Amino acid sequence: MLTQLTVSNYAIAERVELQFNTGMTALTGETGAGKSIVLDALGLAMGGRADAGAVRHGAKRADITATFDVAKIPEAVAWLEQHELDDDSDCILRRVISKDGRSRAYINGQPCPLAHLKDLGGLLMDIHSQHQHQSLLRKDTHRKLLDEFAGVEALAADTHAAFKVWNQTRQRLTERQQNADETEAKLQLLRYQVEELDRLALDDGEQDQLEQEQAQLSQADAVLHSSHQAALLCTEDETSAADLVRQALQQLEQLPVEVPALADTIQMLNEAQIQIGEAGDNLRRFVEDYEADPARLAEVEERLSSIYQMARKHRITPEELPELHQNLSAELAELNGGAGSLEQLEVELQEQRAAFDALAGQLTEAREQAAVDLDQRVAEELAQLSMPTVQFVTRLSRNANDEPAPHGQQDIEFLVSANPGQPARPLAKVASGGELSRISLAIQVVVAQTSTTPTLVFDEVDVGIGGGTAEVVGRLLRTLGSNGQVLCVTHLPQVAAQCHQHLFVSKFTERDATFSKIETLDDNGRISEVARMLGGVDMTEHTIAHAREMFSKGQATHH
Repeated sequence: MLTQLTVSNYAIAERVELQFNTGMTALTGETGAGKSIVLDALGLAMGGRADAGAVRHGAKRADITATFDVAKIPEAVAWLEQHELDDDSDCILRRVISKDGRSRAYINGQPCPLAHLKDLGGLLMDIHSQHQHQSLLRKDTHRKLLDEFAGVEALAADTHAAFKVWNQTRQRLTERQQNADETEAKLQLLRYQVEELDRLALDDGEQDQLEQEQAQLSQADAVLHSSHQAALLCTEDETSAADLVRQALQQLEQLPVEVPALADTIQMLNEAQIQIGEAGDNLRRFVEDYEADPARLAEVEERLSSIYQMARKHRITPEELPELHQNLSAELAELNGGAGSLEQLEVELQEQRAAFDALAGQLTEAREQAAVDLDQRVAEELAQLSMPTVQFVTRLSRNANDEPAPHGQQDIEFLVSANPGQPARPLAKVASGGELSRISLAIQVVVAQTSTTPTLVFDEVDVGIGGGTAEVVGRLLRTLGSNGQVLCVTHLPQVAAQCHQHLFVSKFTERDATFSKIETLDDNGRISEVARMLGGVDMTEHTIAHAREMFSKGQATHH
């Protein structure tokens, strides 16, 4: 629940610190005193839209901090743990708004995206606005309220997600069907290209091997001639290298005296003579065994020509042909029976429709059961609000042609019959402004009783209501507060008299500046405020006595 709210330099509030308890808290005050400051500040703390006008004139920034006790709110605790923002049992939401309109958001002192404030705030507080009864004229509001009452928001979200998946596949399938001729032409081209590359069957590295082999085969005659000449020069010619080395050795061996300094040289010449002889033998064997292969050369050159021609056709290098082959084959497989093909998309569409129908069917069953209960309970509340003859009906009608929709298989609309015997009709065509306000309050009270949100805020939802009905409204709000925490802005003394905690909002002028002040009233203060709400500026003893009686009666309310 909300335990504390601190507001600095927001609107006409310079500094406000409020402590909150469980039960029902009423905010009252003169029109224009700034009662909306508290609720607007709470809305900003929960991620509401902000602008530079929110900052008090002359200040650099507005600072709003709301503290909640989340010990008994497992959903909020889980959210904080998931985002690693948990901090004992307290949760502190902070919003800082600069005078240029920029804002920063914090959760438990850690900077965070504004969306996080909205997500977490939705688990902590639910605000019912005085203008919400206008939204009651829209059918999407009816669906939202019924789902909240039935407790199927998660199932509705899953159904919406299933519809989105199905609809995306349907759009892809429709697009493919509309472009069938273009797709068929593309398929034919792909088949032809892949078949060509299949026939080529180029392996990785094959081109390099062929080019090396082609270089050797094309120079076979030159290799043979040079090798034969080298063999002659080594051992077979009259002036061969072997003969010249032998002559050099003979010259040294015929020296008249032994010269130790030439011993190594003589050794090297002996080794050279042996190596030259071996080289000559190797060259003769190579020349005898070497054969030019014109036929193989023709095969290699033809193969390389096919590779180069295919690369030019696709305007890529020969090295890129294997990758192109792989990519085109994959694309052909996808269009010709794989993921994305007409056949596969049709199968996926059927499977996704079945998944949607299963979720939507569960949602329909839950809504139908909840609608009966909602109608009965709203009727009970309307009877208390002096509308006993009004019949409230939640109509659930199948979508046209059972076509899937984001919200499921049904269209949901609230209908009312203002008088017995008259058919139920849409709210906008039947209810007056005052009636709509009371119907809205009845629905909100019923839905709030099943809400898992611990703090409920009602912003002048009792507008247009008076007399004994106002007392009933106060009793309804007090009952809600006994099960959790309720904050309400009200102009009705019958409502204010029944609250557990009373906050009085006023404004004053000082040094040519306007300030808003919010104070917690004691019992005497509460009686005085109820008297003001009853009698206006001039309060008589009768008015005060009436206020005291109303206050005593309101505090004795236990239901």
